[in-house]
Amino acid sequence: MIHHNDGEAHRPGRIEVVCGSMFSGKTEELIRRMKRAKFAKQKVEIFKPALDTRYSDNDVVSHDQNAIPSTPVETSSSILLLSSDIEVVGIDEAQFLDMGLVDVCNELANRGVRVIIAGLDMDFRGVPFGPMPALCAIADDVTKVHAICVRCGNLAYVSHRLVQNEKRVLLGEKMEYEPLCRDCYRKAVEAEEAAKAEEAAKVEEAAKAEEAAKANT
Repeated sequence: MIHHNDGEAHRPGRIEVVCGSMFSGKTEELIRRMKRAKFAKQKVEIFKPALDTRYSDNDVVSHDQNAIPSTPVETSSSILLLSSDIEVVGIDEAQFLDMGLVDVCNELANRGVRVIIAGLDMDFRGVPFGPMPALCAIADDVTKVHAICVRCGNLAYVSHRLVQNEKRVLLGEKMEYEPLCRDCYRKAVEAEEAAKAEEAAKVEEAAKAEEAAKANT
């Protein structure tokens, strides 16, 4: 459930986290809150990791193509340097930033800045991702949003990677990831492991056959 907070112009420093799997509406909710703050005549700035260039080099863009101008940053410390006169700071794809983001957000909130963070809570293996767990711990408010499992229609639990790549950070969309519930994710991982074991057995069998053929010549 998304809790709608009113009174943007009178809110003290705080940290709000919007987390969930891919395709759950995290960025959409971040953009919505940032636009409300702008309507309230507040000074706002939104930041994103410089490596996230999927839709735009500079804008924060949701999967539904809603966009808002942003400032790409390489490190979390840059956010402090660029937020001196800002009342509301937004941070998208926070899982890709360094662990220093936790202290940065705390310092901003202690200055009276409202900080709104969106990011993946877990990676494709279901492991807590980057600074997100710590950000959820220090947040004044945490909103967990859910995509729909594409296999059974239940609430999604994690972003399942569809391509063979073990790198933790792999930018992608619907061709690379699908949202799955816990049960469907477990079944998908088991099927992948079984397929890998079968392929390994075939390779081993072929190698033994080749060795036997060489021994008979």
